[in-house]
Amino acid sequence: MPHNLDKTLKEFKIGPSAKGKFYSLPQLGKELGVAIERLPVSIRLVLESVLRNCDGKKVTEEHVRQLAGWQPNAERVDEIPFVVARVVLQDFTGVPLLADLAAMRNVAESMGKDPKKIEPLVPVDLVVDHSVQVDHYGEKKALDLNMQLEFKRNNERYQFMKWGMQAFDTFGVVQPGFGIVHQVNLEYLARGVHKKDGVYYPDTLVGTDSHTTMINGIGVVGWGVGGIEAEAGMLGQPVYFLTPDVVGVELKGRLREGVTATDLVLTITEMLRREKVVGKFVEFFGEGTASLSVPDRATIGNMAPEYGATMGFFPVDEKTIDYFQGTGRTDKEIAAFEGYFRAQELFGVPRAGEIDYTKTLTLDLGSVAPSLAGPKRPQDRIEIGDVKSTFASLFAKPVAENGFNKDVAELDKPYQTADGIEIKNGDVLIAAITSCTNTSNPSVLLAAGLLAKKAVEAGLTVAKHIKTSLAPGSRVVTEYLKAAGLLPYLEKLGFDVAAYGCTTCIGNAGDLTPEINEAIVKNDLVAAAVLSGNRNFEARIHPNIRANFLASPPLVVAYAIAGTMTRDLMTEPVGQGKGGRDIYLGDIWPSSEEIHALMKFAMNSDVFKKNYAQVNKPSKLWADITGTSGQVYDWPTSTYIAEPPFFQDFSMEPAQSVSNVRGARALGIFGDSVTTDHISPAGSIKDTSPAGKYLQEHGVLKADFNSYGSRRGNHEVMMRGTFANVRIKNLMIPPKADGSRVEGGLTLHQPDGEQMSIYDAAMRYIAAGTPTVVFGGEEYGTGSSRDWAAKGTQLLGVKAVIARSFERIHRSNLVGMGVLPLQFKGNDSAQSLGLTGTETFDIEGIEGELKPQQDVTLVIHRADGEAQRVPVLLRIDTPIEVDYYNHGGILPFVLRQLLAA
Repeated sequence: MPHNLDKTLKEFKIGPSAKGKFYSLPQLGKELGVAIERLPVSIRLVLESVLRNCDGKKVTEEHVRQLAGWQPNAERVDEIPFVVARVVLQDFTGVPLLADLAAMRNVAESMGKDPKKIEPLVPVDLVVDHSVQVDHYGEKKALDLNMQLEFKRNNERYQFMKWGMQAFDTFGVVQPGFGIVHQVNLEYLARGVHKKDGVYYPDTLVGTDSHTTMINGIGVVGWGVGGIEAEAGMLGQPVYFLTPDVVGVELKGRLREGVTATDLVLTITEMLRREKVVGKFVEFFGEGTASLSVPDRATIGNMAPEYGATMGFFPVDEKTIDYFQGTGRTDKEIAAFEGYFRAQELFGVPRAGEIDYTKTLTLDLGSVAPSLAGPKRPQDRIEIGDVKSTFASLFAKPVAENGFNKDVAELDKPYQTADGIEIKNGDVLIAAITSCTNTSNPSVLLAAGLLAKKAVEAGLTVAKHIKTSLAPGSRVVTEYLKAAGLLPYLEKLGFDVAAYGCTTCIGNAGDLTPEINEAIVKNDLVAAAVLSGNRNFEARIHPNIRANFLASPPLVVAYAIAGTMTRDLMTEPVGQGKGGRDIYLGDIWPSSEEIHALMKFAMNSDVFKKNYAQVNKPSKLWADITGTSGQVYDWPTSTYIAEPPFFQDFSMEPAQSVSNVRGARALGIFGDSVTTDHISPAGSIKDTSPAGKYLQEHGVLKADFNSYGSRRGNHEVMMRGTFANVRIKNLMIPPKADGSRVEGGLTLHQPDGEQMSIYDAAMRYIAAGTPTVVFGGEEYGTGSSRDWAAKGTQLLGVKAVIARSFERIHRSNLVGMGVLPLQFKGNDSAQSLGLTGTETFDIEGIEGELKPQQDVTLVIHRADGEAQRVPVLLRIDTPIEVDYYNHGGILPFVLRQLLAA
């Protein structure tokens, strides 16, 4: 083979006088006779990692050659071992990951091994951002009061994190109150390039949150994985994936006056979801791309999970350098960053024709219009002038058509709450400027502040019963809103800073008043939330709010003032101002010039430096948390943290060989777009649910339930919460008399047909030794990178999930937990096969030597004795995943490797 690693190790210039070493991709191209410069930029950055980490074992010269020879439309059969530079976590996913690591140390100690064998080999940063809830809002003290409640509720979790900080050498925690993980990552954790043993290399990462892709906005290759896969990456295992297709998106022109980055990203999400880019890299190029600011790029990168791509990648250019300077990176760091990317010939946004892509799409930025997305999915974009008519149409449409199946005559009918508030269908009850997507972007936050200023000056107000909140992505946002003189106007409309964290978008909106909840439930109202988030799946925002719309921060403020989705803000007034005068959206919408004039307040490097200098200085609340110490955790009794069961009866050899599945029962049959929120909710816990009953049996009051997300360190709660979303519909249960579907985590236990919770049925099947399967439709597992959606599935005894198609991360998580993902072929589906749940099922073709993406057979045994054999595709996609499955999952596989070393 002509490739020689030594020949690719070169020097590059850093600033006027310094030098550094790097593995040169242009030199690799010469060595292999390959036109490296024609490869997509994202592929080249992955190739650098493969080249630099080539050790002849996990990463071989053949891997280097395969990826360097990437072809736009080749068959995707090559497996890439991608060694990342670091891992980033948020606390909802980070706590169960830490629990798994702690349990691995228990295993090591019990086997007479050094527990320190279990140690992250790359830097790991956990940002605590998902635990705060909006209990208090619309008041100056909201931030302090919400943080005090957060620490009270999460004391046991934070004690556990503090144990992790002292037990693991490479594990750091950014304490609560700094901001959302992705913005902290963008503003602070990402340093551009790394240096080890004198060699410079680019920042790359995986994160345990699907919106890790926000970092793609500054040219960092990284994406979301489940905590299961992240653990393996932390412990020295490469992140393996099939060589991807790369879809190039050429952006042309410029955005029109009054159009925001949010409108752009909702348009891109709709366009790319339609193009079916699941599992593909998306890379932006062209003059329109070069014109976008870094926060706008980050906004688009952030939404990659919503359009289904692995990444939404933007190359490094002068705008990236400007962003690094504005956010307080050092001159030395910036010089190394720029010098490195220029030496690799990776600096600058490619123009049309310079790169070979699998497919090229084009979007004229001038065609983008102000939009919202909803009411149930982020890809369902609605231009603002169509919101009123679309809501009215969906109000009456059947649920199967994304509607609410209501009588249109009910739309304008007023209802009184017990405390005298009048509410109607379509009323906005939650208006939240929240989430990583938009609270990283000064242009839309300044726009919201300017709109608030104009609205207040015009005499507009927000009704007191609407739950308004501002949860910035970082503390820097508050500083520039203050400096620009806009924060007081937001506060006058109820948008006081309520938290620094992922609030409403993750389901931490806090509750509505009991009177409003009662009126909604009693009258079956379709109330609305408007948020600047990225997710609006059913029951995610609030269990009683059924219509959830994603919008830019200024539109969140506008709809809070309007108070309803049944008003056309393009033709009807937003509200009445001073003297009863009609005020229209055009009267208060800020101009691009007005926003641009205030941008100087948003990129003050001194403010960034001062803020992030506080990261390692504990606040009083954080300092008061005291936890256990030592290298092995002692697992005190807790309903938040419990030793996970995944290593029970662990041995150095897999316990048994893989076998076919016989006589399985269906635990659930679900339709299309079942999200990880449906499978494993993050929000509130109902007192009548299996998880709620468990907590009450263990002395926890309903007021102290906290959320499913906060209790992910306790498998007893989480397995009871699996398939427990209040809006999930199991098609095994017959429809109601009006044709609508029963909602909630219920099933029919077979063969007796008794209706019960999915958890209770699963426990009965396990006790009887009966395996189970789950059926799904298109896009099964879309949404958050929620490993508990796979862990819970495994703990319920499910052997296989059989669906029309899978979202990328959830498919990987299922394999990582030893659950078979099987995909229907052609037009087959649970519905076309007439499945009711009365059948039993065999899965044949699993025994013996498994091969990636082979066919296996689903045998359906119907109640009348008929048997039907259906070929299905095994979605174990790569050779390493075969190994994971044969070992019972990725965690036992990695633990055996570590203990054998």
